[in-house]
Amino acid sequence: MKKVILFLVLPLLAFTACEGPEGPPGQDGGLYFAQTYEYENVNFTYYGGNNIYSVVLPVPNNIEVFESDAILVYRYEGTIDVNGTTADTWSLLPQNFFLNNGNIIQYVYNHTFLDTEIIIEGNFNLNNLSPTFTSNQIFRFVVVPAEFANTSGVDVTDYNAVMNAVTIED
Repeated sequence: MKKVILFLVLPLLAFTACEGPEGPPGQDGGLYFAQTYEYENVNFTYYGGNNIYSVVLPVPNNIEVFESDAILVYRYEGTIDVNGTTADTWSLLPQNFFLNNGNIIQYVYNHTFLDTEIIIEGNFNLNNLSPTFTSNQIFRFVVVPAEFANTSGVDVTDYNAVMNAVTIED
């Protein structure tokens, strides 16, 4: 009989011991606020001493970026037809291009909360790199909270997946 009483009382004590003051409200699952902006007609400058092309693009004044935030950079690739609808295509940086004779270039970037530098690196002398890669480029920037970048599980290489996972603030 003691075992039966112990069997009934122990779970009751365990559940009453779990009560306590309510904690602070948490973030609603999957609700992340991101900001986006775009630069068109981006032209790179060649720096022969480093054999790179580079451009520094400031964060617009109407966009607030904290030091802990992540900035994802996408390069415009063109348009495609999706079920009769034209859609823009974007590629996440870094992005590689394999050129003739085994030559390779790569778009990379680094950022602060004030600006983003986009760099074109290569394994050959870039002095005469085609303007196809260095002129009139379009880049889209998505500023996401560090929490999203670290825990969302979203494939950040897929621009549409990122846009579907965040709420854009105007």
